[in-house]
Amino acid sequence: MTQSDASRRAAFRARVAERKAPIIAGAYNALSARIIEDTGFEAVYLTGAGVTNMAFGLPDLSFVSLRDMAEHAARVREAVELPLVVDADTGFGNALNVRQSVHTLERSGADAIQMEDQILPKKCGHFEGKQVIPAGEMVGKIRAAVDARRDENFQIIARTDAAAVHGIEDAIERAHRYAEAGADVLFIEATETREDIERLPALFEIPLLINVVIGGKTPTLSQTELAGLGYGLTLYANAALQSAVCGMQRALSKLSEDGRLDEDPTLVAPFAERQRLVDKALFDRLSSEYGD
Repeated sequence: MTQSDASRRAAFRARVAERKAPIIAGAYNALSARIIEDTGFEAVYLTGAGVTNMAFGLPDLSFVSLRDMAEHAARVREAVELPLVVDADTGFGNALNVRQSVHTLERSGADAIQMEDQILPKKCGHFEGKQVIPAGEMVGKIRAAVDARRDENFQIIARTDAAAVHGIEDAIERAHRYAEAGADVLFIEATETREDIERLPALFEIPLLINVVIGGKTPTLSQTELAGLGYGLTLYANAALQSAVCGMQRALSKLSEDGRLDEDPTLVAPFAERQRLVDKALFDRLSSEYGD
């Protein structure tokens, strides 16, 4: 662990503890992470759904592995300096697997992981038909994650999907148990009413993350409203993915219909902008310096 890793993780933990609901935007690859950094967000979330959708063309039904997420995390870490939260699904197995997952993802450059209490194979939190493991089993996973981290500022975000299975009160009870087990941040997925969104942060001594899924089950409140309620983080896991899909559909439909596509900034990023985002100027300078 470098000093920059340590300082970044400590600063991110302090930021979450402020409970001002900064938005953390989801990336599905290194370039999307760089655009998130370039547009001014404070942290980036490597989304398992995004990697599944964009890298494999599959739905969010537990098709990605620890190796997939670690490889993507390493690429994102190389591309950006932002704090990086990695979606670790269910921890990729039992408590012993969770231990290995934490070691692997921390080495890959993650500053936090999010881990949920669904059974394997898990589903997107806003799909129907989810099932959850016993709360005690998840407690063991959280304890394993806490013990496995090398940096105490590496945060464990404990997610429960129990609201959709057993109701919101069961999800709240589970979240309390997960906090007692050592979780740093709590995440009650698919909260369906504004009333519950408003009351949840005050029920816990540690910060909560709220997941805003565009088109999903959770009502959308502004970042200002969520900060006023005391949320630690506001997650937009797949805003980049959904906007990218929309942009590709628009541009490629135009090309298909017209048989040509010009550098129209309402449809495509200009060539020069693409080179800026991948920092081509740096490599031009290095090439000159090294006489290549």
